[in-house]
Amino acid sequence: MFEQRITVLGAGSWGTALAILLAKNGHDVLLWGRNKDKIARMHQQAENSFFLPGVAFPKKLRVTSDFQSAVLQSDELLLVVPSHAFYATLLQIQQIKPEQKNISWATKGLELDSHRLLHQVVDQVFPQLYNKAVISGPTFAAEVAIGLPTALTIAANHLAYAKYLASLLCNATLRPYLSQDIVGLEIGGAAKNVMAIAAGIADGLGYGANTRSALITRGLNEISRLSDKLGGEQQTMMGLSGLGDLLLTCTDDQSRNRRMGLAIGRGQSIKQAETEIQQVVEGVQAAKQIYSLAQELNIEMPIVEQVYQVLYQGVAPQKAVQNLLTREYKTE
Repeated sequence: MFEQRITVLGAGSWGTALAILLAKNGHDVLLWGRNKDKIARMHQQAENSFFLPGVAFPKKLRVTSDFQSAVLQSDELLLVVPSHAFYATLLQIQQIKPEQKNISWATKGLELDSHRLLHQVVDQVFPQLYNKAVISGPTFAAEVAIGLPTALTIAANHLAYAKYLASLLCNATLRPYLSQDIVGLEIGGAAKNVMAIAAGIADGLGYGANTRSALITRGLNEISRLSDKLGGEQQTMMGLSGLGDLLLTCTDDQSRNRRMGLAIGRGQSIKQAETEIQQVVEGVQAAKQIYSLAQELNIEMPIVEQVYQVLYQGVAPQKAVQNLLTREYKTE
């Protein structure tokens, strides 16, 4: 694979990890971040000490806060901004480079307020876009950045584009799998964050492994129902971006969403937890968006509903668990 000029938009932990990976693979990578002071410090230190301290930038990785320059210098754009900034970022790209033909994203979540899937937002802003793809799966940024073995999935509208992106990302420690189920990847990536908050709440309350196992299993069932309703494939739910990502996020304390749930279960407020975590916790917004989407589609998602009740209606975590346990009996 010949060298590509790749711009990664979003200098959080995951965006930085992907930029490091791509630069290690020999590509000319430009990492954009909004905060000029942070970007200046990253340039000076040759690392992202805010989110990935101690992980040195490869020589082929540069950083910038100049959005226009970042977009214009790229052969390939990869968006890794938070979901609430996704639409605005696309609009900025469209104003600078309306002829953009390829866009991929590793953002997990739904659009703020409208609860649209992110590919629907892409279709609105770039209706003539030829290639689009989402990158998802069980991936903690720190482990990818230091080169621990990892697998993920790339879903694209054209399989050839998924193969191309795989060739950019693949190396001795990262194995990509290919798919065309964009919907399934997006649903899995967004909804698992809500389930991780639920698992964290249960563990924060001290409810143990039985409860966590039940939440993960029934959580996968809920996510699968939503994906199926929206046209996703059942096979995706049993793969890396479904079950794999759900297990990772619900069981390891590297997960911001799990840590949010743990804090709530232990009696902290959402604001207190966010102050400690110091990064965007996508599951908080996703709970509201997926709950609204489930209501709109008339899909039963009791775990999502109880997480929503805790986060937005002031229901006590203990009461939310009781509500789940006292539901009407049903066949599995």
